Amino acid sequence: MTDPQPSPPALPSPPVALLADAALFLDFDGTLAPLAETPDAVDVDDDLLAMLAGLRDTLDGRLAIVSGRSVTTLRTLGFGDFFLAGTHGLEFARPGEPVDAPARLPAIDAVEAAFHAFAEDKPGLLVERKSISVGLHFRGAPPWGEAARTLAEEQADEHGLTVQHGKMLYELRPGGADKGSAVRKLMGHPMMSRGVPVFIGDDITDEEGFAVAAELGGAGILVGTPRATFASFRLEQVAAVRHYLAQGIAAQDCRRPSS
Repeated sequence: MTDPQPSPPALPSPPVALLADAALFLDFDGTLAPLAETPDAVDVDDDLLAMLAGLRDTLDGRLAIVSGRSVTTLRTLGFGDFFLAGTHGLEFARPGEPVDAPARLPAIDAVEAAFHAFAEDKPGLLVERKSISVGLHFRGAPPWGEAARTLAEEQADEHGLTVQHGKMLYELRPGGADKGSAVRKLMGHPMMSRGVPVFIGDDITDEEGFAVAAELGGAGILVGTPRATFASFRLEQVAAVRHYLAQGIAAQDCRRPSS
């Protein structure tokens, strides 16, 4: 995939009308919930889940969570009633159905051991075990970021894996998928195919989702600080995302004929 081309310095806010016929794809960390010091510290409140359920119903089911988190973790966090794409498009699940995912590779276990050995004497580094991948977080130890990158790249070369760059994170996983391929696959579902793809995300890992949404006639919405991006619109922070989605529900309610 080519690097994103520079966008105008200030992207406009997304119109609420964009949600009216959307097939909506939502990143989780940094989009629906603020980033935390550790993955386990992220809080999913009941108000968020209730709002997403209302939005899903308003969109006739056309809502999916597309995350770097595993499907198992997303379900543990409370998202079991939604379409899910986890581990950057390597895993998929529908509500109440088994997870569609490749088997965990022995190479991932080897990388996990190398990450633990590296982090053992470096306070603040965190190794995150996922179902089919493993991440090395350096948010708590920024000076080790460059060394973490070098280790991740060496391990990827040795084991034939893909390095997924994130915010203060290097994750190693099998290749062949990203958030863009997840959008493309989910848009093949009869329910999602009735909408126009809209992808909302904050991280560089969301750029593929923005690009595919635009390619399929939709749009991406960047959350956070302006940057070169494939997105067409921008929201400042998580609170703005929630406000925008709530506006979408209210607008759809106003469009419904009164009984």
